[in-house]
Order: sequence, then C-alpha cells, then structure tokens
Amino acid sequence: MGTQVEATPEQMEELKRLFGEDKPIPVLYIEWLGRVVQGDFGFSLRTSRPILPDILQRLPLSIEITLFALVLALALGIPLGIAAALKQNPLTDIVIRITGLLGLSLPQFWLASLMVIAFSGVQGWIPMGNYISFAADPIKNLKMLFFPSLAIGTGLAAVIMRYTRNSMLEVMQQDYVRTAKAKGLKKRVVVIRHALRNAILPVITVAGFNTGYLLGGAIVIEEVFALPGMGRLALYAIYQRDYPVIQGIVLLIAAMFVLVNLVTDLIYAAVDPRIRLDEGGR
Repeated sequence: MGTQVEATPEQMEELKRLFGEDKPIPVLYIEWLGRVVQGDFGFSLRTSRPILPDILQRLPLSIEITLFALVLALALGIPLGIAAALKQNPLTDIVIRITGLLGLSLPQFWLASLMVIAFSGVQGWIPMGNYISFAADPIKNLKMLFFPSLAIGTGLAAVIMRYTRNSMLEVMQQDYVRTAKAKGLKKRVVVIRHALRNAILPVITVAGFNTGYLLGGAIVIEEVFALPGMGRLALYAIYQRDYPVIQGIVLLIAAMFVLVNLVTDLIYAAVDPRIRLDEGGR
C-alpha cells in the first residue's frame, strides 16, 4: 500500500507563489484581465497545458451543435406556430400547444438519455465517442449531431412556436392583412409576404437571446453523447476543480452572448427598416 505524503508549509507557500495566490484577490483579477486581453488565459492546474488552445480546439464542435440546434428549433417552431395560428381548429391548436408545453418541460439531459437508449442501435446516428468532423465527412457529421442538436433545440422550438403563434394571431387582425385578403391574393402569399414578415420580429429576438443558452446547454449534452466539445471540457474542469479552465470557458461563453446579441440587433434592423438608426445617431 502506498502512503500519502502531505506537503510541508514551505511547499504550500511555494505553490501559492507559483500560482499567484499570495496576492490580494483584486490584484489577481486585474493581472488576469491583463493577460486575457493579450490572449493568455493561463495554464490548466491538472495538465499544465495552455488553456486557450485546448478551448479553441473544442469550440468549433460546440458552435456547430448550437447552430444546428438553432436551425432545428426554427424549422420546427415557426411552421408549428403558423399552423396553430391559422388553423382555428380547437383540436389542432390544443395538440400543438401541448406539444410545445412538453418541449418546454422535458429536461435536455433526460431527453438526450432517451435518445441514446432508443437509437443507439441505429448505426451512424449516435456518436458515443466515435466523432467524425464536418471536414472529414459532412453527411456523417450531420447525422451524428442530429440527436444532440435536437435534444438541445427542443425547448427553444417550443418557445419559438408559442411566440410565432401569438404574433401571427395579432398580425392577422391588422388592416393591411385584411386589405391583402380583400384584393384576392392567395392565402399563401398573404401569410408569407404580408403577415409572417411582421410576425417574425419577436421570433428573431427570442431566438437570438436564447442562442447563448443553447451553447451553455451543450455542456451536459456533450457528456451524454460523449462528444469532445467545449462543454465536455467545462464539465471535466468542474469535476477536477480546474478553476483557470472554468474561468476561460465562462469568459468565452459570455463574449459569445454579447456577439450573438449584436448579430441579432443587426438582423432585426435588416428585417425591419423602421428601427434603423437615422444618420447622425438619432
């Protein structure tokens, strides 16, 4: 049996000095920010490797899952929301709304676990550690990321469906929509060209706001499907109390939140010219 050797007080002081813990917390924070601005996120306490290269190596997979989940959420939520608004059938409306409620209620990790159990026998659809990059094989890559992205995007799809439904119900009562109907335009033209273009604005807002949460939700999903993304790196860092890695990942996710909100504002302005800023900053 081996014996556990405790560090001496001198060794503990040397470790504190090595990791900079002998300084006040405000000083440590300012020094850390100064290094981050220069692209130096520090070193992992467990592997002694630079943090930023490890994060950047895993980041593309997490971004791909997030974008795929967003596409699935939009592809499911918008058509269902339009159908619920246009079909004034109580049964259809109730079924769609209950489906949306289930999408909001089911935990992502539970839904992901069910997918693994149900589809693990379907070859090529559940990665389980055998990850194939998009550059190597785009088709296999998208097949492998379908269920992880669906598990993450189900909740957002339900939110988008509800916003689309409520917004479409409001827009369909507007005078310009009634005028378009009175002109004899086809229902498809009225819905897509006149109603949906204005009803989609709240959907853009909620989709953009929740995209950052999709990236955060990838942490547990990547572990369930054994995907080597940034979320799995964050989860292992939490288990191992590797605080520098956790700090770097949290900072990067926060920066992506800001970037996504900026892109959302730009898309909003492109779709609705009424909210564009006038020249001169007015």
